[in-house]
Amino acid sequence: MEVSLGNNDISIEILSRLPTKSLVGLKCVSKELNSLVLERSFAKRQLKKGEPVCGFFFQERYQWCDDDIKSISYIPVKVKGTELQRSVFNFLPECVVLLAVCNGLICCRSCFSSPQPVIYVCNPLNREWVILQWPEPDKKSSLGLAFDPVNDPIDKSTNFKVVRAYQTVNEAEDSYFSFDLYSSKTGTWSRSVEMCQCHHKVIKNKGIFVEGALFWLTDGDKVLMFDIEKQLSWLVTVPTPLVQFDSIPEMCIGESKGKLHYVLISDDGLHVWALEDSFDFIWALEYSVALDEMERENSNLLCNIRKRVAARVYHDMDPWIDPLAFKDGLLLMKVASKIYLYNVETRKLDQLCTVSMLGPNATFSPIVLPYTMSLVPLGRP
Repeated sequence: MEVSLGNNDISIEILSRLPTKSLVGLKCVSKELNSLVLERSFAKRQLKKGEPVCGFFFQERYQWCDDDIKSISYIPVKVKGTELQRSVFNFLPECVVLLAVCNGLICCRSCFSSPQPVIYVCNPLNREWVILQWPEPDKKSSLGLAFDPVNDPIDKSTNFKVVRAYQTVNEAEDSYFSFDLYSSKTGTWSRSVEMCQCHHKVIKNKGIFVEGALFWLTDGDKVLMFDIEKQLSWLVTVPTPLVQFDSIPEMCIGESKGKLHYVLISDDGLHVWALEDSFDFIWALEYSVALDEMERENSNLLCNIRKRVAARVYHDMDPWIDPLAFKDGLLLMKVASKIYLYNVETRKLDQLCTVSMLGPNATFSPIVLPYTMSLVPLGRP
């Protein structure tokens, strides 16, 4: 039975207010609904509305070898009845390693068991993807995805950029980051003349896209930044020097309310800063809570955490609390053997799953990406 939409303008107004996940289910109701949801104008309206974080992708990594782990877990943010999903990327032609996320699109690469590794940019919601040929495939490069539907509307096509940041050492033994750029408009790669001297390694939440720039967290007191349009790169100093702590702190970066955020957990507590000015390195402290206070507010889940965090004085010790990813005020973190979601506004902590549910190698520097659903079309080849 076909369902008529009647007044199309009213129908669009009503449907555009529904969560994106609900719209995917409605596509099966009628051909008319399916056509409407697939229209670029409707997807554009959905992007303007804004969509909350619906979950986090989690991929393990081996600690002692360079092989890729093919399995990917999806952790929904819903607390009651949370069930891990492991088949989200089964629509792709091969197993992949996750690299970056931006406005509902995912950038990933072939697992290196593949004879001809390529890069995929895909939308898991509508199961569409495009393939990018990769002239110099390697595992050490960090790739970032830039997709800005406001400055580059999706009316006729979905345009994005992929930036490859890779580290080289010159004859004087100085270490530099260089950058290659892929544009979906031209379908080609280009090499930027920009180089950024940096002796630190890129870690965690790689390639966070904020206000026209990509940011990579390093293992030093710096965040690597690359302005895509200006093709300029520099190192942004973090809000507080890491050497001032007696124990080993843990940190991550993320995006919230259109700004880069820096999250740090130490025996002094949980602190969240927003980057106000990347040129003058101005950070604004948006949230701060002592670990003892966090424990009092969540006594059913936490126990003696400040003492345990302070006990980590060597880098080869596993962190008791590890911030994994931050998006729109939600912090995914590992505490001992459990994965929690912490809302910095409500100060509420919820358990989502255990580390063992994610796999035997889930504790060593996993790839964790926050995911927001979108209807953005890509056009499967």
